[in-house]
Amino acid sequence: MTGKILRISYLVAISALLASALLFFGVMYRDYEDGAFARLRAEAAAISQGLGAVGSDYFDSFAPDDRVTWIAANGTVLYDSAAPAQLLESHAGREEIDQALQTGEAQTSRYSKTLLQRTFYYAKLLEDGTVLRVSCTQNSLPAMILMLLTPFLWVATLVLILCGVLSYRLARQITKPLNAINPDNPAPLPSYPELTPLFDKLREQNRTIGKQMNELQLRQREFTAITENMREGFLLVDCKMHVLSSNHSALEVLGGRELKPGCLLYDAECSQEIFDAVDTALSGSHAELLLTIDETSWQVLANPVVASGQVAGAVVLFMDVTEREQRERLRREFSANVSHELKTPLTSISGFAELMKEGLVPPEKIPEFSGDIYKESLRLIGLVNDIIQLSRLDENSTQFQRAPVDLYALCAQSIERLSTVAARQSVTLALTGEHAEIMGVEQLLKEMIYNLLDNAIKYNVPGGSVTASVRKSAGRTILSVADTGIGIPYAHQPRVFERFYRVDKSHSKEVGGTGLGLSIVKHGAAYLGAQVELHSEPGHGSTFTLTFPKAGA
Repeated sequence: MTGKILRISYLVAISALLASALLFFGVMYRDYEDGAFARLRAEAAAISQGLGAVGSDYFDSFAPDDRVTWIAANGTVLYDSAAPAQLLESHAGREEIDQALQTGEAQTSRYSKTLLQRTFYYAKLLEDGTVLRVSCTQNSLPAMILMLLTPFLWVATLVLILCGVLSYRLARQITKPLNAINPDNPAPLPSYPELTPLFDKLREQNRTIGKQMNELQLRQREFTAITENMREGFLLVDCKMHVLSSNHSALEVLGGRELKPGCLLYDAECSQEIFDAVDTALSGSHAELLLTIDETSWQVLANPVVASGQVAGAVVLFMDVTEREQRERLRREFSANVSHELKTPLTSISGFAELMKEGLVPPEKIPEFSGDIYKESLRLIGLVNDIIQLSRLDENSTQFQRAPVDLYALCAQSIERLSTVAARQSVTLALTGEHAEIMGVEQLLKEMIYNLLDNAIKYNVPGGSVTASVRKSAGRTILSVADTGIGIPYAHQPRVFERFYRVDKSHSKEVGGTGLGLSIVKHGAAYLGAQVELHSEPGHGSTFTLTFPKAGA
């Protein structure tokens, strides 16, 4: 501020000096003209008196200050103080000479552009008919300024020095209290009471700005909390692909590198498909794609951000759709498997029936063919029932009535139902443990236990055994089915609960079944809030364990 005051002071001083100088020279120039004609008039009067008294001899001892010229009535120069008269041309026709001959006297001036001088002339008609002319010269205004420039510069220098010193001291007095003002908490200055309304406005403005800043910070924290807790990845860029905001979930898709606000999106180690999607959004169009990164499926949605009719940036969402894609894959596999599993018994039934219809089956073979048709029909009915049961468990469309159920008793019933099947397989069935009641769905539990025991028998070895056990532990009820069968290879164990999944398809075809038994066990356990575990060693059998929650849990 001090420098600004000094500059203004110097500018004012210089302007004042120039204006004063021009006014001075102008007035002086004008006054000189008036004074010059008065002096010439007086000098002409004195010379005319001398000529009247002495005659032409007057000029012998005459030493005029100005140029004097004596001219005859015909214009011949009789005398000139600056040059020999005989060398001068006739002055007839000169403005001041002609006017003096007519009126008795005349005054005029002429300006020389070559010499940059103005000449003043005064002419007087004498009694003898001759004309006396007195003249003097004056420098032009620019010439006068140049002549007086040096003293003017000295005066201007002294004035500027004095102005600088005074302005500096004045500026210091003004700016020192102003510099001491705290902009965050402006207080009135005793030396400047005029500024009190300004300080009041500043304090009010500071309060308003403070409220706005607090509100902005609150909104920023809310925005950050929302975006950082989103399962979906979030990315906001401007029209030049500078990152404005992003959350932690987006880093997995963007190469795992932290993107600070202001950095370029190109700094991220992400796929070209993402860059293309952002480019599409910045061009004003919606973009959508599906990416798979490290066995995780991401749906990428890029939309333009429009402000004032122009694209100002793009917002990108990354949604983890792995589970959805897995469900879609399982649905497609389920649909294909259902179609295959339904088609197989239907094809057998249709083939047997067609042979019997055409009379191509000998009478003694009809009971055998009818038995095959019956067997395939039962298989088809069982498959349909299992599919319906799984659909109910998946969609939770049916609210099963829960009631106290004795797991030990249900296991005994299932063992009794399967005793004949086990005997044919030379498999021994056993039940251990104690009676234990849980709140469950009796029909669903019957089917789960039956499927576990049935699988244990089917995939057992001749002379093997299957043991069902019911016990309580820490308030929980545990049901396990262990067999001494062929076991399940480790690579297949994570998938045995999938629908229609079979470890050995050829063996599964021999033993029968729908391929949905363990899926029903898994989904039924989830419906009842139980946990299902598998422990199996190839060649040493398998153990399936159901752990039911505590009563009231």
